[in-house]
Amino acid sequence: MRTVYLDHSATTRVHPQVLDAMLPYLQDEYGNPSSIHRLGRNARVAVDQARETVAKLLNAEFKEIIFNSGGTEGDNLAIKGVARARRENGNHVITSQIEHEAVLNTCKSLEKDGYRVTYLPVDQYGIVDLDALSEAITDETILISIMHANNEVGTLEPIAEIGALARQRGIFFHTDAVQTVGKLPVDVKALNVDLLSMSSHKFYGPKGVGALYIRKGITVHPLAHGGHHENWMRAGTENVPGIVGLAKALDICHGEMEIVSKREGQLRDVLQKGIQGIIDGIRINGHPTQRLPGSLSLCFEALEGEALILSLDLKGVAASTGSACSSGSLEPSHVLTAMGVPIEIAHGSARLTLGRDTTREDIDYVLEVLPDIVSRLRSMSPLRPSREAR
Repeated sequence: MRTVYLDHSATTRVHPQVLDAMLPYLQDEYGNPSSIHRLGRNARVAVDQARETVAKLLNAEFKEIIFNSGGTEGDNLAIKGVARARRENGNHVITSQIEHEAVLNTCKSLEKDGYRVTYLPVDQYGIVDLDALSEAITDETILISIMHANNEVGTLEPIAEIGALARQRGIFFHTDAVQTVGKLPVDVKALNVDLLSMSSHKFYGPKGVGALYIRKGITVHPLAHGGHHENWMRAGTENVPGIVGLAKALDICHGEMEIVSKREGQLRDVLQKGIQGIIDGIRINGHPTQRLPGSLSLCFEALEGEALILSLDLKGVAASTGSACSSGSLEPSHVLTAMGVPIEIAHGSARLTLGRDTTREDIDYVLEVLPDIVSRLRSMSPLRPSREAR
């Protein structure tokens, strides 16, 4: 049976060159980078070279890159670390209603510790309103955290403008850039961000490793205490093979970015137009142009998204109903409901995300098997789709 992988926003296949770069540090070069003997020094050089690569590609400085276990840890360190460090300056944090759970649940944990959090609404496309953000700022506001691109619908937020507003008001600004690093140009200076989190496995690197950019001069309290690792910001022996893999993957993605992004966008448009042309009752989610090139979020009226995804899986097509971290949840997407999508329609959501290896034949195959799946599922539903939803 043919396998078509359209879940690249959940995770990606490790690039062969990345695996090759990692292997020596899993076998012969297995030293601890904190050791002073030859094997330890070799490991330290590898970590330092990876840090230099990541810093250069983000237009950051060497010491501004802190390696960690991924996006969730990065979000936690940025939000909790800044909030605790600035507690004497205020207790107010601003985020949006459509953030990843790594941000939302971190903010909820701060509320239990006495912080006040404002969850900004978004428009029908999932974009934060700058005027609403400005009005939400108070003298107690110490941090703003708004994601660069939404993980479910792919909408890009006006990060540079938000960062400029935050800097003008003397507020630290963090962005969860897990879905954009490696896919789009990310320049921390141009984006006006103070902190930025990323995750290797979203751009063809290994799982379990990520990085947090912390602008020089920003004080952040660490989450875990121990040794001097990562400039005292992340105690514990560094994941040398993972760090090497992250840097190699990011370097490869930057070299291919223009070509891959253009190709993904073209194939995404073929898929979207194809679905709209053969199936009624379709709602496209997210901004029509300000979105990730390989991202397609849509709702199928009169069916359950989970049933659709399982049926696609039986045909060899891997997709998701939204965030991979929400799989198995019976609740409708918090992103779609925040965007004003009716609950009964939000339940029929699907996220199809393309990658560097997606082919036109993959798209054609999905367009071939999808109509019968939708027809069968709708035949068992008491609801009927509307033609206007297209």
